[in-house]
Amino acid sequence: MGNGKTALVTGAARGIGKGIVLKLAKEGYDVAINYRTMNEELETLKAQIESDFGVKCALVQGDVAKFEDAEKMVNETKEQLGKIDVLVNNAGITKDGLLMRMPKEDFESVVNINLVGTFNVTRNVVPLMVKQKSGRIINISSVVGVAGNAGQTNYSASKAGIIGFTKSLAREVASRNILVNAVAPGFIATDMTNVLTDTQKEGINSQIPLKRMGTVEDVANLVKFLASEDASYITGQVINVDGGMVM
Repeated sequence: MGNGKTALVTGAARGIGKGIVLKLAKEGYDVAINYRTMNEELETLKAQIESDFGVKCALVQGDVAKFEDAEKMVNETKEQLGKIDVLVNNAGITKDGLLMRMPKEDFESVVNINLVGTFNVTRNVVPLMVKQKSGRIINISSVVGVAGNAGQTNYSASKAGIIGFTKSLAREVASRNILVNAVAPGFIATDMTNVLTDTQKEGINSQIPLKRMGTVEDVANLVKFLASEDASYITGQVINVDGGMVM
């Protein structure tokens, strides 16, 4: 049963984005799944969401790093779902390496997708939210945007940029009842971490006070809260989901 609200989640074909889409759909949101390249699993996911949760699901293709794609994706979401109440900027990539050996292209592509992509989609959504005098924008940053991490200057810079973007935008649109917050995950168990060896995983867990990686569900639960009426007096915040790794 739908709750009358709609959410657009970028980079939602897998991992954290997919987890967020499923969580919001379960809460009754009509959802738009943004993806870059189509695969059969997406059609299956759409069908599953519509049958399991009784909500509408739109698949909207687009590369967030391209402004025209972002514009098209937002227009398609509005056409198929009627409006956008919640935007989750989740699309992101990593291309790790030490700065002194990092190709210029690896720095630029990470910043373009993670940070410029967040601007591109948000820039196209904010006018809609201003018009309806309400909205929630939730940007997925990272604890490395807060604390830094060797070998990730590009990723850290993009995720720190998202934090500055979040705080500034929160000040700009608060008078229109639009709330803007950032979620900063730590180590989250996904397909990307499944390739690590047990020794590497143990090394990571030893740095975390809770001694375990987080789950996609841990991140999705916070996004669900920030999108809800329970969070109506929270804006401009950065909340870590990291088992206490960065305090």
